[in-house]
Amino acid sequence: MEMQTGGQYFQCLAMHTNNRLKANWVKIITAIILIATLFILPSFSPSQLENRILYHVVSPQENELVFFWKDESGENYKDFQRLKQALNNKGKLLKFAMNGGMYQTDLSPQGLYVENGKVLSPLNNRQKGYGNFYMQPNGIFYITNNLEAHVTSSDGFTNENVKYATQSGPMLVINGTMHHRFIKGSENLNIRNGVGILPNGDVLFAISKDKINFYDFATFFMEKGCENALYLDGFVSKVYSPENQREDIGGTFGVIIAEIE
Repeated sequence: MEMQTGGQYFQCLAMHTNNRLKANWVKIITAIILIATLFILPSFSPSQLENRILYHVVSPQENELVFFWKDESGENYKDFQRLKQALNNKGKLLKFAMNGGMYQTDLSPQGLYVENGKVLSPLNNRQKGYGNFYMQPNGIFYITNNLEAHVTSSDGFTNENVKYATQSGPMLVINGTMHHRFIKGSENLNIRNGVGILPNGDVLFAISKDKINFYDFATFFMEKGCENALYLDGFVSKVYSPENQREDIGGTFGVIIAEIE
């Protein structure tokens, strides 16, 4: 066995000490990064998220949920006030309304739109394109003829027994899992509205009160128990909800989803 000289011994000791110091510094730096992450990437408790979002629940079995695009003369309703007046003229009351999906410059739906069982705009199967609509998977919110509400990805949709349907994107929650493209702490902030299905089959409509990222918006639906939820639109989004003391005016929409009586 080869014997170490005194110089070699101290050299080995110095190297060992240096390696231990490096290892300790790595642990310290890692801890600092983890602690900083907690502050840099904000996470909101359920109560905090709920305070940032206005929401409305509708039972499609017990309440009348209707999709609107054009009136009898072929004119777009465009906004809640015109829809409210048209309903009043028929002795109907507008209880709640929200813009219901993305649309083209001529206010036509960007994807599938079904009204009273008639396909007025075809399914958009295009996989790539500009904007959130094409962040795959996108999806469809629809109501069947027996008044059951569903949200599903577009590739899993079959147009059978459908009374109303609107296509938008991206999906926020797919079978209980958040969309894979969403990033916690993302600075992609905007007003956002969406729709999800609660465990009992009721419909959950939501719109952020201030700018919010996709991750936090999707988290809200997941915390409410939605297995599937769909993004409807962004900065153009508005809501008519007297029960929440909010009746947005203005706006120019394609599809409007409304609860009436």
